[in-house]
Amino acid sequence: MTLSGIRRVGVVGGGQMGAGIAEVCVRAGLDVLVGETSVPAASAARERVAVSLERAVRRGKLDRLSAEAALDRITITSHLTDFEDRQLIVEAVVEDEDTKTQVFSALDKIVADPGAILATNTSSLPVMRLGTATSRADRVVGLHFFNPVPVLPLVEVVTTLHTSPAVAKEVTGFASETLGKSVIHSTDRAGFIVNALLVPYLLSAIRMTESGFASAADVDRGMELGCAHPMGPLRLADLIGLDTVASMAESLYEEFKEPLYAPPPLLQRMVEAGLLGRKTGRGFHVYDRGGEPR
Repeated sequence: MTLSGIRRVGVVGGGQMGAGIAEVCVRAGLDVLVGETSVPAASAARERVAVSLERAVRRGKLDRLSAEAALDRITITSHLTDFEDRQLIVEAVVEDEDTKTQVFSALDKIVADPGAILATNTSSLPVMRLGTATSRADRVVGLHFFNPVPVLPLVEVVTTLHTSPAVAKEVTGFASETLGKSVIHSTDRAGFIVNALLVPYLLSAIRMTESGFASAADVDRGMELGCAHPMGPLRLADLIGLDTVASMAESLYEEFKEPLYAPPPLLQRMVEAGLLGRKTGRGFHVYDRGGEPR
């Protein structure tokens, strides 16, 4: 039994973030159900976890028996109704408020346990709007992981004006004691702590490149070698996904109306062109099929 008592976890959305969340949960010994919109998409989500576990084995971070046992703890589904018995569900679908609201509204009707917790991995959207789409806003919380989830140690726990202190305490214990993550706490404001600081930095780097002031390679090299950053801002934006960066910028600008949060035209055009970074093979840099820079 874990400190929080949570053993049955659901993850709605099996993309890059959802698969990462599922992986850290199964590696912690939890029973995890991953839901996607179709059977092929759900299978792809499981494969993402399998590939990541295999990578951990090759790097000596995990033994093979533990990796196989972890993968066996994942069940996949294309039916949201299968989440009925979950104690904690983490929503990790596309960063779109309408889509997330629909998921929360549906889960509210499906999940049987009135004590179950509904969490969102949103990076910038108001958590309270998602909570008020349910009849249990006091049990809705932000649980914001960082990419890549199995590697980065941080989780932001975000509470709304409705979130119960007991729920905040339970998810904090779950993230820190069960998953072994470091936890910081934020109130429910766009961008929370990390992205409210990070996004203006990324946008500034994009504007510098857009203006012709410096190349993408030189901007990144400058911050890596001049400021000891492990990754330059444009390569980091590519890793996050330029569509996600644009969505975060729009959310921040909508809330604060500060010019530094406004997405630059170049970013918007790249998103429209489908040049989203590592996941599409091209953003501010070009990547091979394995996501490595060329």
